[in-house]
Amino acid sequence: MNESLDQPLTVVVSRRVKKGEEAAFEQLSSQMTERAANFPGYLGATLFRPSSPDDPEYRIVFRFRDRETLTAWEESGERSELLEQIENLLVQPSERAVTSGIVTWFTLPGQNPVTPPPKWKMTIVSWLALYPAVTLVFVLFGDLLAQVPLLLRTMIVTIVVMLLMSYVLMPRMTRWFSFWLFPKRKAQSR
Repeated sequence: MNESLDQPLTVVVSRRVKKGEEAAFEQLSSQMTERAANFPGYLGATLFRPSSPDDPEYRIVFRFRDRETLTAWEESGERSELLEQIENLLVQPSERAVTSGIVTWFTLPGQNPVTPPPKWKMTIVSWLALYPAVTLVFVLFGDLLAQVPLLLRTMIVTIVVMLLMSYVLMPRMTRWFSFWLFPKRKAQSR
């Protein structure tokens, strides 16, 4: 079986809500999340409200265990019933992107990550965060880690580094290097 079918998938949906319909939209979005949570393979969701009053874009990020469970949800009657109601509240049709792997690290607040940066750019920026993080862990805890068996040591280092990468370093690196990662987007925004 193709490995890409077995990995968790992140779906990013951008929706621009008509003025005055925000409360109805948020209510329907909550119902959609409650329904999705009852489906096998659902891993969670987050609703990002518009970044400013001038931009009515909501972003909904949700994850499913694999392609099969995501497809089951997307083809369900429970979803399509609410989706029709949601679409009626929008300025334009929803934009949707499915990503996996480290692509989800490369998102900017208030911008839809439908088109991720090129892989080579993501690799360079990831390395620029990873190298100092690993080095710092070994500088600070190297002597202690040297006394721990290899498998446990590797587990500890990777847990610490992945938490740093996901929650501290990559959000900052993406913001700092946004001019290079997303040059067209920055040029298009005012």
